[in-house]
Amino acid sequence: MNCLTRNHLQYFFDLAADHWLLGEVEAADFNQIAQDQFNQFHQFFNTYHYCPYVLLVESRPLQFLARFIAAVAAGFPLFLGNPYWQKQEWQQVFTQVQPDIILGEVSFQPLQFETCNHPLSGHFIMIPTGGTSGQIKFAVHTWKTLTASAQGFQQYFQRSPINSYCTLPLYHVSGLMQFIRSFTSGGKLVIQSFKTVQSGNFIDIDPANFFISLVPTQLQRLLQNPQTAHCLSQFHTVLLGGAPAWPTLLEQARYYQIRLAPTYGMTETASQIATLKPEDFLSGYQNSGQILPHAQIKIVNPKGEDLTPNQVGLVEIKSDSLMLGYYHKNFDHNIRINSFKTDDLGYLDELGFLTIIGRNSHKIITGGENVFPEEVEAVIRATGQVKEVFVIGLPDGEWGQLVTAVYSPSISQTQLDFLKKKLTETLCKYKHPKLWVALDKIPYNPQGKVNRQSLKALVQSLKLHSNESNFC
Repeated sequence: MNCLTRNHLQYFFDLAADHWLLGEVEAADFNQIAQDQFNQFHQFFNTYHYCPYVLLVESRPLQFLARFIAAVAAGFPLFLGNPYWQKQEWQQVFTQVQPDIILGEVSFQPLQFETCNHPLSGHFIMIPTGGTSGQIKFAVHTWKTLTASAQGFQQYFQRSPINSYCTLPLYHVSGLMQFIRSFTSGGKLVIQSFKTVQSGNFIDIDPANFFISLVPTQLQRLLQNPQTAHCLSQFHTVLLGGAPAWPTLLEQARYYQIRLAPTYGMTETASQIATLKPEDFLSGYQNSGQILPHAQIKIVNPKGEDLTPNQVGLVEIKSDSLMLGYYHKNFDHNIRINSFKTDDLGYLDELGFLTIIGRNSHKIITGGENVFPEEVEAVIRATGQVKEVFVIGLPDGEWGQLVTAVYSPSISQTQLDFLKKKLTETLCKYKHPKLWVALDKIPYNPQGKVNRQSLKALVQSLKLHSNESNFC
């Protein structure tokens, strides 16, 4: 195979520790599934004489991991897919990817397309990301960029091996990197559904030797139950990422002495590149921590000029784990981006700790003042008076943009009036929402995030055509 030989598959087998996979799946069949899949890849290459595009859409964790390793060992370009995508998402994916081999089941049958004219023919791993745009993109990674992230993590925490307790999806970078950290360091990997964890049925391991990764909503649910909160406090480190955490959530975690490690990272950087160590979190630090050894961050102004400590600007990243770029039909893998200019606003302090303010593109300009939705959302959530809230800017003739809070209706009008009064104690008046919109359900995209542009369009449509009782 142009690709790698069977010796490379054995190399991956040799990386793993004995009985490395625990929980709702076991490692006993991993090697056999990977070997069988590798043989099928080998047969395809001998028949068609080119490296096919492989789309991995596997909801079963053991099969996902074994087939992932088989594809990486074979050297076939590998695209990871979300098993829960629907027709619109699948249409985007098939238009971009045109896969030769689909592993798993998709809920949408694409039109016929030509599959042989592919720009990639080597060992590339494409990880989906949609962010808040709703448009699915694939960040092009390699085994080298992914393992650079894992090695930087291991060096930062000074732990070997890395044992991970995974409740996040493996097709997402947050779940995939837990596997790679453990697999390449000879550690253990627990895979368990969050629903099971929330019920308090943790796998029987010594949590003091494990990292567990959560998003803020998961942490919130576990802290609502003293039993699961106590279990969480036993873990060596609780990594927290995926979305900004609100102050009361962090304070609650400190109350339970959770060894929390808020992180900053993204699919493009193969997960975290900055992390607050648990000791610093428990000491009261409120930021994303220091930069991991495999990455560099600088803060720049819109002209790209470096800013000094404590000056707010755009976050620019260089990293050994940085993607090669976003996949497209004319993608040239020989051209690699040297740095990645994000849409995130933040600053570095004198000690090198990173604080993220919010997304530059989310910024609302109202009456000439800048408002960052993430700040307002965090304060509103901290009151405990709403189930969920997102802040957007609607066009307005007087203010330019009207600060608007879209929330799920779990509170009465009296409670909402109380919430508005509480905001005066925390935020400047220009940051207060001037319009509150109650929705029965906040619309999320398949990546579990909110597309703010779509939310704006929905609210504007409701204003035109719907009952004004939604608005206050």
